[in-house]
Amino acid sequence: MRWEELDQQPCSLSRTLSVVGDRWTLLVLRECFMGVRRFEEFERRLGVTRHVLADRLKKLTAAAVLTKVAYQERPRREEYRLTEKGLELYPAVLALVNWGDRHMSGVEGPPIRHRHRTCGQPMHGVLVCSDCGEPLAARDVVLSEAPGLEGQLLPQHWRADAQA
Repeated sequence: MRWEELDQQPCSLSRTLSVVGDRWTLLVLRECFMGVRRFEEFERRLGVTRHVLADRLKKLTAAAVLTKVAYQERPRREEYRLTEKGLELYPAVLALVNWGDRHMSGVEGPPIRHRHRTCGQPMHGVLVCSDCGEPLAARDVVLSEAPGLEGQLLPQHWRADAQA
């Protein structure tokens, strides 16, 4: 599978990675979720070259993850804001942050603390079942292929006929 063909794969993760699957894009999203909106501030905070930053912002805008909004007319200046589609990436970004907090923090602990705005308490994100609300782990999930794709996507040992 070629990197530039990820968006054509019959896999939601591959298609998602075609938009957000490189380190600079994820770091741009991190900054967006911390309220950064302007090109120069992204550049200053990330230390990324203008060319790479412009490319990632263009890609996120083309994918409707970000939108450009004018904040000044003469001369015209625009800033980048998360769209609803972009805001829906927050659980994925938070999951990566949580993993880093657990496995990559030093003895000082996580560098940034998260607090739930509603209750005011420190928190970490938890993935739960959309039906029953029970917390999920990898071993709690069973996969099956969509109709018409049976036998094409999952490894042999996941297939129902292999488990008989």
